[in-house]
Amino acid sequence: MTIWNLGSINADMIYDVPHLPGPGETLSANRLDRFLGGKGANMSVAAARAGARVAHIGALGSDGRWAMDRLTEYGIDTRHIAEVAQPTGHAIIAVDAQGENNIILFQGANHAISADQLGQALSSAAQGDLLVMQNETNLQVEAARMGRELGLTVCYAAAPFQADAVQAVLPYLDFLILNEVEADQLRSATGQSVTDLEVEHVIVTLGSKGARYFHRGATSEFAAHKVQAVDTTGAGDTFTGYVLAGMDRGMPMAQAIAQANRAAALMVTRHGTADVIPDLKEVREARFD
Repeated sequence: MTIWNLGSINADMIYDVPHLPGPGETLSANRLDRFLGGKGANMSVAAARAGARVAHIGALGSDGRWAMDRLTEYGIDTRHIAEVAQPTGHAIIAVDAQGENNIILFQGANHAISADQLGQALSSAAQGDLLVMQNETNLQVEAARMGRELGLTVCYAAAPFQADAVQAVLPYLDFLILNEVEADQLRSATGQSVTDLEVEHVIVTLGSKGARYFHRGATSEFAAHKVQAVDTTGAGDTFTGYVLAGMDRGMPMAQAIAQANRAAALMVTRHGTADVIPDLKEVREARFD
């Protein structure tokens, strides 16, 4: 089967800083690295490295051809990525000595995906395929509706979080993943907790505490592995990509989440985003205390 990802593609400019800057503060960075990023690209790479067949639906400017080449190298079907007039999206990411980060996003080409492009891509999807979206592109509601009509498993990673964006796609979702803060924001905005949602699979990620899975009234807890984090950027996307790949391959959800926890634990020990996401062999061979 195939994971279809309506996803952002960014150039991630990562600055190593002694601490996260405050308002009005000018801060010298220790290092600058450029990585392939965007929540969409990160999830596509993670799912592909977890053994899934992934087709990415997105857009780049003429300045982003290197990103297309990189995605192709990682085994992702890039036939449905368009080159558009807008510049490629990018993110400015500051990472401090404890691995915490803050991020400024420029959407660019990620909001220039056309309805015709989306429809042409999903016309090749088969019933039972997965469709995943994040809140970094346009056409999320249209894609979710189309996915439901085509019999796809419709998945949504609710980041960057906007309550109205989540509410707009909720009627079409089979799977929702969000972090603990986002779950609280959704409850504040809608009055609904994740246990109230009519979505079959819900995962709330808890950072260093692991993840919580809600399924048809049952709740399961999954502890995180203890590691020394150097950079948390992309860890949630890595977790999501590995969970989706596990679902696509027919794994029980508990097994998919356990494997995704291992991948995320490895990811936070590395500086970078899509280019340093661990592959399945590394995840399986990893040893944690």
